[in-house]
Amino acid sequence: MIKTDRMNYLLDFYKELLTDHQRSIAELHFYEDLSLSEITDHTQNSRAAVHESLKRVEQLLEEYESKLHLVEKYLLRKTQIDALRALNNDIVTQIAQNIDDLDQKEPK
Repeated sequence: MIKTDRMNYLLDFYKELLTDHQRSIAELHFYEDLSLSEITDHTQNSRAAVHESLKRVEQLLEEYESKLHLVEKYLLRKTQIDALRALNNDIVTQIAQNIDDLDQKEPK
């Protein structure tokens, strides 16, 4: 998996565990694809501070994943759902869609 894709998945799953500052910098870098210089201009932080924040965020996200494995489980589940859809059975396809829909719902 490409590093940016991996970081986007990790951020999707674990961003709420980051501080507001960490989340903001990570979203600018990974979601909006801004460079360190662009983030520096946007946040009024030094380039070194932005770089260190991003390194810390990457480390934290990888630690969370190593303990919780949410991204790994999601990707495995997605692979299995895609395999079910490939069977071209209407009932199985509907069940696969229902499972996909569960992943899209916000927790109560």
